[in-house]
Amino acid sequence: MPLLIVAIGVLLLIILIMGFKLNTFVSLIIVSFVVALSLGIPMKDVVHSIESGLGGTLGHIGLIFGLGAMLGRLIADAGGANRIANTLIEKFGEKRIQWAILFASFIVGIALFLEVTIVLLVPIIFSIAKELKVSIVKLGLPMVTAALAAHAFLPPHPGPIAVAAEYQANVGMVLIYGIIVAIPTVIIAGIFYPKLAIKIVPTAFTREGSASFGVQKTFKLEETPGFGISVFTALFPVILMALGAIVDMTQPALGFKDNSFIVFIRFIGTSSTAMLLSVLLAVYTMGLRRRIPVKDLMESCSSAVNALGMLLLIIGGGGALKQVLVDGGVGDYIAKLFEGTSMSPILFAWIVAALLRICLGSGTVATLATPALVLPLISTMPDVNLALVTLATGAGSAIASHVNDAGFWMVKESLGMTLKEAFGTYTILSTIVAVSGLVFTLILSVFV
Repeated sequence: MPLLIVAIGVLLLIILIMGFKLNTFVSLIIVSFVVALSLGIPMKDVVHSIESGLGGTLGHIGLIFGLGAMLGRLIADAGGANRIANTLIEKFGEKRIQWAILFASFIVGIALFLEVTIVLLVPIIFSIAKELKVSIVKLGLPMVTAALAAHAFLPPHPGPIAVAAEYQANVGMVLIYGIIVAIPTVIIAGIFYPKLAIKIVPTAFTREGSASFGVQKTFKLEETPGFGISVFTALFPVILMALGAIVDMTQPALGFKDNSFIVFIRFIGTSSTAMLLSVLLAVYTMGLRRRIPVKDLMESCSSAVNALGMLLLIIGGGGALKQVLVDGGVGDYIAKLFEGTSMSPILFAWIVAALLRICLGSGTVATLATPALVLPLISTMPDVNLALVTLATGAGSAIASHVNDAGFWMVKESLGMTLKEAFGTYTILSTIVAVSGLVFTLILSVFV
């Protein structure tokens, strides 16, 4: 019965969002109430369960999420993202243009959210495609691959951060393992698959894209920050979190005790501290150093946070649904079903996230709902690598982007493809990211 109730809840969520066109956050809260009552949670406890799930999720990621948005906006508004993209494209040359776009998009995508990366880079890709007289789709697919992989695997993106918190995984380790998994994944999906896609849907590669999509501020190259400082600023939170993770990895092996330096490194390597320091660095490198008034910089920060309002609520709504499933005993029920199972928790997390993603459309909601169903199984396996389970959840949440995913429509419209062409390119591409992510995570689990 608990699984049937969950299935009905998922179906109701799909009907509300796709059928009645109801707001995703409102739909999540309605379904949370329905599922809570159906699972037998006492009426007096239902509201508390929903509120604790929403607050618990946002309480941890709200700070990181907000600071991450500010960092991305400061880099974008200063022209740093343009500098990174244009410099790499110039260095790689015309023959390796797809590699240049993949690399640039991956760097920019670490600091920016999926949708922002697409909106920011599409105009740059438009101009390159016209200059080189190549298809916008040929250049667009590597870009969206890198953005999707960063979104699924790498902190400070909301999905990996939130899921790491639910599993109590080390964020720094998630970042390091995520980069290891993401690199071969984006090469397969972003470089090799488009060569096959041109045979599957050749008409897609004749498109010129939507010239009106993603219009943004244009920069003269001399007006933008330098390439080195732009890359350093974008990757600064990655550097700090990686330092913290390296300390955590090496300390037990080398057997040295805590001292003031180790405590300091661990402090600046925590995700919240790393993001705060990165924003302060960006205020200087992207603003004050270039004599941009503090008022203008703070307007960029404010506009970044203002745009997050509904997304934060949706993430909170996903957390509310997760808590209802926990309090309603669904996780314990699944744990009993899989008691004594030999299935890898990495594979199990991927399957659950993939099913939720296909049904719900939102990768973030899928990742937030997965831990409630996976944690009871993990609790019976003390040696599970929680960072790898986090990555498997992120990989599953990327699968089969289709009509119930906002990102699908953004990619389709920006690249000017038909529905069939979008299925043959982005839907398959996102599935390759998900499957490759799982495969490389399983391979990594053999060594760590």
